[in-house]
Amino acid sequence: MPNWHEILGELKEAGSTHDVIRRKYLKKLSEYTDRNVIIYYSGWLQKPELGGLQVNDADKNGFMTVIHKMNRTKGLDLILHTPGGETAATESLVDYLKRMFNNNIRAIVPQLAMSAGTMIACSCKEIIMGLQSSLGPIDPQFRGIPAHGIVEEFKRAYNEIRTNGAKAAVWQPILAKYSPTLIGECEKSIDWSEKMVKEWLLDNMLSEEDDKESKADKIIKELGDHALNKSHARHLPITKCGEIGLKVVEMEKDKDLQDLVLSIHHSTIHTLSATNAYKIIENQNGIAFIQSAQNIVLPRK
Repeated sequence: MPNWHEILGELKEAGSTHDVIRRKYLKKLSEYTDRNVIIYYSGWLQKPELGGLQVNDADKNGFMTVIHKMNRTKGLDLILHTPGGETAATESLVDYLKRMFNNNIRAIVPQLAMSAGTMIACSCKEIIMGLQSSLGPIDPQFRGIPAHGIVEEFKRAYNEIRTNGAKAAVWQPILAKYSPTLIGECEKSIDWSEKMVKEWLLDNMLSEEDDKESKADKIIKELGDHALNKSHARHLPITKCGEIGLKVVEMEKDKDLQDLVLSIHHSTIHTLSATNAYKIIENQNGIAFIQSAQNIVLPRK
């Protein structure tokens, strides 16, 4: 007969009702595909007031936890739901995943994988999306402002002042907000993110494609050009992602896969909505790295 402490351990391991349901579908999906499954979910839509919701270096600890003891020869299906985050953390995370699973990684996007989430998806061999799924632009943000926008504004000011010196007085208060190195830092940030994603595309998703260089350049242009996308928050559906050259797979073509993925998605969103959890990294074996807020301030109705 187990003692009090052993029973407590069993209860903690089993988790809440939310955990039980979510893990049931994670296990079923893994059994269906015969692949490893990891969910990488942020609760930015449910708890926007919290910090740590974006991709950051702390997430590496979660992936290390859930990947430990996995049979890595089975590859990985990475289910993404994230607003994006830090470029450096994204680069480090993708490097780690590729070292663990080589290029045998599929991204699954049940709803949204924006910004750095799109960058992670581009590092995979293919992206499974549904009619409701969206990726987003990958143009870097610098201090909360599009880096492309800062560079474009500076170039516009330069051209207008060169053409008509009288406009210098109009532009002076606008340009005064820029620090001496800001333009250079923005240009470096753009170059870094674009080269990084292009390298991932050439190494995996487009590795067997003819004329892969030009195809990668087109994808980077479509995803990275702020002037083209108009907004960093723009939602790009599966049709657009396919048109620009990403290797996308329609989730609806496999109804069993679709049902399992959406069951995982809905149960995870319920968890983020009804509990203190704001970020969940978890595998099909019930091993999880869950970050929770001790005190959550609910928005006024």
